Amino acid sequence: MELHLSSHRWERRLPDWPAAAVAGLAAGAILMVLELLWSTMVTGTNPWMTSHMVAAIVAGPDALQVTDFDVGLIAAALATHYVLGIVFGLVLAAIIAPFHLDSSSGMALSVGAAFGVALYLLNFYGMVRFFPWFADMRGWETLVAHMIFGMSAALIYRKLERPNR
Repeated sequence: MELHLSSHRWERRLPDWPAAAVAGLAAGAILMVLELLWSTMVTGTNPWMTSHMVAAIVAGPDALQVTDFDVGLIAAALATHYVLGIVFGLVLAAIIAPFHLDSSSGMALSVGAAFGVALYLLNFYGMVRFFPWFADMRGWETLVAHMIFGMSAALIYRKLERPNR
């Protein structure tokens, strides 16, 4: 077995943008399903609470006053959540591609987990200045969910990317 120490150095290599967008979308769907399952089956909280928090990014803090299912707020939450998922998938691919961090599934999962931690810190410690209602979601459950998002996005990107486009 030969060890390639320079295999992860920077190289001018563009990401496969369509694969990155799909990976972010799919990982966002995984995160959303996990959140719905966690809130209804484990914590017993309102399954629409997180959706209302996400919708409040674009609809304003009044969205937090609604406690029941609201199709308009859920549509706003879905659109916002999936657009952010796609954007974060693109950012992750822009990190992975030039450093060949997709050389193995293990490497992709490690990079994805680290990206998820960074995303958690950005969202729940940085962005709370603009959206203070997200401070309530800080905790290990949300951290793990964001790590799963990053790992899913990285692995899906690795599987979908087209070599030598």
